Amino acid sequence: MLRLSTPDYLRFSQSNTLNATFGGGEANVAVSLANFGIPVDYVTRLPKNDIGQACLMDLRKYGVGVENIVWGGDRLGIYFLETGAVSRGSKVVYDRAHSAVSEIKPGMIDWNKVFENASWFHWTGITPAISQSAADVCLEAIKKANELGVTVSCDLNYRKNLWKYGKKAGEVMPELVAGTDIILGNEEDAEMVLGIKPEGVNITGGHVEAAAYESVSKQIMTRFQRCKKVITTLRGSVNANHNSWSGILWDGKKLYESPTYQITHIVDRVGGGDSFMGGLIYGLLTYENDDQKALNFAVAASCLKHTIYGDYNQVTVDEVEKLIGGDASGRVAR
Repeated sequence: MLRLSTPDYLRFSQSNTLNATFGGGEANVAVSLANFGIPVDYVTRLPKNDIGQACLMDLRKYGVGVENIVWGGDRLGIYFLETGAVSRGSKVVYDRAHSAVSEIKPGMIDWNKVFENASWFHWTGITPAISQSAADVCLEAIKKANELGVTVSCDLNYRKNLWKYGKKAGEVMPELVAGTDIILGNEEDAEMVLGIKPEGVNITGGHVEAAAYESVSKQIMTRFQRCKKVITTLRGSVNANHNSWSGILWDGKKLYESPTYQITHIVDRVGGGDSFMGGLIYGLLTYENDDQKALNFAVAASCLKHTIYGDYNQVTVDEVEKLIGGDASGRVAR
């Protein structure tokens, strides 16, 4: 997508300019993985015009493979962002109707070619929220990945302002989730997408009890037999500029809990969950059989994302490992 955001903390009604960058759920994950040195391809449909070409060049700049992107449609989807401050939350306005990817159809992408030599496929709940045809293509990809033995992960990513084509998330998402091996979400995702509600959780007080989500993880794994791991991001919102940030991972037997970071001066929280997913995939691929280390890497990587403007997490493995090691000083490196 094209992201158009007001500069600084201006409201839409105040700003005469908008900063233009690119981003989006799966693209953000792809950029994170590329930054960590993992070969990665991004699959989507772009309009054959200057804006679509600029988006393609932006992905290439970060080392993301674009060979499987297909061309077609008339426009790139847009979202407008107004960044909040203190007690005023951020706002997002979507403009995605009739975008190239919203009009994608099954059969347009050669998934056999896409998954050749691939070991992992990631999708988010944003894609099937755009249109019925986008949901159909997402299901097409998941089924082919299952057939070929490719690990499938998803971020449930519930966005109420996107589900406008006559279907609710609960009607579409379960069939997609059923083909997924690794599931990421938060308390709102679990309730709105899967109808699973956490008990005893208060996310408005700046503190989240990780143990309260264990029952949710168990319910997800019981309902979706293919699922091997359920991961939950835990964000405690003190205000728009100060969040606590951590995560838990349930592997069917043991609950892993990460350290908690206090992010007191947020630069940009958009893409925080995607940066977590990118870090998690990297950790699960790199630290094989060490779920604790993978979880800690994901949380630290996404903590650092909150200091970076734009959707993409532009940090290195060394920077993440430095934070994991306890160096949060922010001192100049020279």
